[in-house]
Amino acid sequence: MFVLLIIAGLGVVTLLVILFAPHIRRYAAGAVCKSTARLDGKTVLITGANTGIGKETALDLAVRGARVIMACRDVEKGEEAAASIRAAYSEAKVEVRELDLADTCSIRAFAQKFLREVNHLHILINNAGVMMCPYTKTIDGFEMHIGVNHLGHFLLTYLLIGLLKRSAPARVVVVSSLAHNFGWIRFHDLHSQGSYNSGLAYCQSKLANVLFARELARRLKGTNVMVNSVHPGTVNSDLTRHSTLMMILFTVFSVFLKTPLEGAQTSVYCAVAEELHSVSGKHFSDCAPAFVAPQGRSEETASKLWDVSCELLGIDWD
Repeated sequence: MFVLLIIAGLGVVTLLVILFAPHIRRYAAGAVCKSTARLDGKTVLITGANTGIGKETALDLAVRGARVIMACRDVEKGEEAAASIRAAYSEAKVEVRELDLADTCSIRAFAQKFLREVNHLHILINNAGVMMCPYTKTIDGFEMHIGVNHLGHFLLTYLLIGLLKRSAPARVVVVSSLAHNFGWIRFHDLHSQGSYNSGLAYCQSKLANVLFARELARRLKGTNVMVNSVHPGTVNSDLTRHSTLMMILFTVFSVFLKTPLEGAQTSVYCAVAEELHSVSGKHFSDCAPAFVAPQGRSEETASKLWDVSCELLGIDWD
């Protein structure tokens, strides 16, 4: 009898989801960037642009007339993504360059070549990321989440900051997550060597993204380079590829999730919206200011993380 009640209950829930699916989808989709701003003559760099929200962001900004440089670890997949963008918009000015954020030598080589060949950089979107990986380290020995999601982008931004300043007005968009609410910067064990939980490691890296964006905005005050972080929403993408459970859940509940196109809207908004020309150090979701957890607003933690990051990367960034 109990089993029959469970089956009946699941049947009712399934029926309700089917009946209300259009309404659920409209709610889950979130806000749309309504800006019609053009980016003719502007240069944009997007990390992780070969898939998911990165690819959709690249397409949107290319349609606006920007020269879009897609920085990807897998060049072959990057070229496939670029080809699909050109197929969708024949006038798209997109190009693919190799960048492995898990390797500081690759980051430095990328930046060196970029600075030699590109004269301006108006928008940098730190989009690439990993989620819930089994415990692994980057080439330089950093835990993968903090290494790729935070330290890799920290170094890339450091190497390109001079060009951004010379290209001002310019913008930096840091893709974080609602998961930052559940993160803490574990300075005593930043690389999770004492204990490891993939979910908590991801949350720590997303908190680091928020803190980095806020501290960078503070340090760039007066330079006309705006820096903001974003939560794209819960997006149905291949970011969950390292977790079988998450992949199953995302498939079952896909009606409640954003598509990559929908998830890209806030990144696009922070990159182009005219009303954000002087807004910096803020966090956005659904194309609107969003809540930042108390640990994400700590100036002391942000400053300490900045110093620790510089030390780990062997750089001096005052």
